[in-house]
Amino acid sequence: MNNNNLPIYLAIAVVFGILLGTFFNASAPIPLIQSSAKEQKIKRLINYIQHDYVDDVNTDELLDEAIAKILDKLDPHSVYIPKENLQAITESMQGNFVGIGVQFRMINDSITIIQPIKGGPSIKKGIKAGDRILLADKDTLFGKKLRSNQILKILKGKPNTNVKLQLYRKSNDSIFNVTITRDKINIKSVDIAYMLNDSVGYIKLDRFARNTYDEFKTSLNKLLNNGMTDLVLDLRGNGGGYIDIANSIADEFLEDGKLIVFTKNNKGRVNKSYATDEGDFEKGGLYVLIDENSASASEIVAGALQDNDKGIIIGRRSFGKGLVQEEMELGDGSAVRLTTARYYTPTGRSIQKPYKSLTDEEDATAYFAEDSQNDSYDDDIHQRYQSGELFNKDSIKTVDSLKYTTPKGKTVYGGGGIIPDVFVAIDTTDYLPAIFFKPLNDFAFTYVDENRRKLKNYNINGFIKDFDSDNSVSNKFLSKLKDFNPSQRTKDKLRKFLKISIARELFDDEGLYKINHLDDKMIEKVLELEKEN
Repeated sequence: MNNNNLPIYLAIAVVFGILLGTFFNASAPIPLIQSSAKEQKIKRLINYIQHDYVDDVNTDELLDEAIAKILDKLDPHSVYIPKENLQAITESMQGNFVGIGVQFRMINDSITIIQPIKGGPSIKKGIKAGDRILLADKDTLFGKKLRSNQILKILKGKPNTNVKLQLYRKSNDSIFNVTITRDKINIKSVDIAYMLNDSVGYIKLDRFARNTYDEFKTSLNKLLNNGMTDLVLDLRGNGGGYIDIANSIADEFLEDGKLIVFTKNNKGRVNKSYATDEGDFEKGGLYVLIDENSASASEIVAGALQDNDKGIIIGRRSFGKGLVQEEMELGDGSAVRLTTARYYTPTGRSIQKPYKSLTDEEDATAYFAEDSQNDSYDDDIHQRYQSGELFNKDSIKTVDSLKYTTPKGKTVYGGGGIIPDVFVAIDTTDYLPAIFFKPLNDFAFTYVDENRRKLKNYNINGFIKDFDSDNSVSNKFLSKLKDFNPSQRTKDKLRKFLKISIARELFDDEGLYKINHLDDKMIEKVLELEKEN
């Protein structure tokens, strides 16, 4: 063993021993006010390292690494959250933050407003897309190549505090000053909700945060008022969130008394969640879209509906996360998100895909010497691609011992993700090499920034129908890519993605999704099934 690594291995071993005792051996939590021999042991070790070790060592960083390493060996979803990351994660889960309410990015060393957020303080003060922030409280912000986290520290803050901004507006070549009062800004969970046709509505859910159910309910009611009889609930790419929010959304579709999900902890205690009679869409037709990146709370909703024979699950096998985490503070601003239970769908299946965890029969020293146990777990999507599972439902491996039956006799499987009722292969024709992303996005922003007066006459439907019908804009873009030498097939894709990028600059997510849906294979499958029915 390298002597330079000795302190971290010692710290890992000691902290590991303490946590093993706390998590697995104690019948009740150890009171934090008591000082045990194990706590004294770790304190003594840190003191030795601080005072006697031959080199200067940052013991805080040492402990952070040790804790992260330990959690990495428990399961793939028990994680350490350093204090510098906790606020951003908390804001994402709560669904809001305090700031001035703008989307921005650096353009030529200037902080450029991409979109002011609807309902936020900036849009109320007249700030527009394309404005550049020059000064904030007399601090110069342009020409400094600031990182995003540095900018956020300046723009975010406490509620009802002011920040004085100086901005440049390119459209009329003017500089102006404005004082903005920071306020709570909603991080939207519903990317878009609209009618695909006269009877089919569509809701895209991005996450299951604290504000998600309220947003979903508002969108659902809006679509019902527009004549919706069937709903497409898009959970593709939705990595999950709060289990109670998932339960509330599933309750909108399930009749009173239907089991939604149950959890079981290490003591065998079972908690069950049931639907109520409060759902507003218990009788409507339902399609749920999932893919290999739909996880956790997304799988709770999809599993609950599938096991209760409600709606049709369309897409590809979901991620396979059936573990419940609780966030626990560590007293210094950091926290751990620790797996405390497993969840099961109504038929009793666990959809957690296999992973390797540390057991008390294994040699802890040898285990810590191995590479991360998450490597193969995280590589699962690539393995699905290699095995052909993303292209053919017959390539999905199932185990007969994990076979379950729904009340209406449909066969479903546990053991790793929700297998859809209707399979739709991944669309590789939509693949665009990453090398084109930056030039494409830069051109789209510059084009919109230089043509805002002309483009403001478009609404989204008119843009989809008429914009760049002669290919003059996309030809100008392609002429700048001579050094890339794209194939004709890639050029055709670039024309589509350029139109999407410009639409997103103009219409935010509405532009992105409405153009994407024109040749979305899963949406096409929904409309095909609608026609058959």
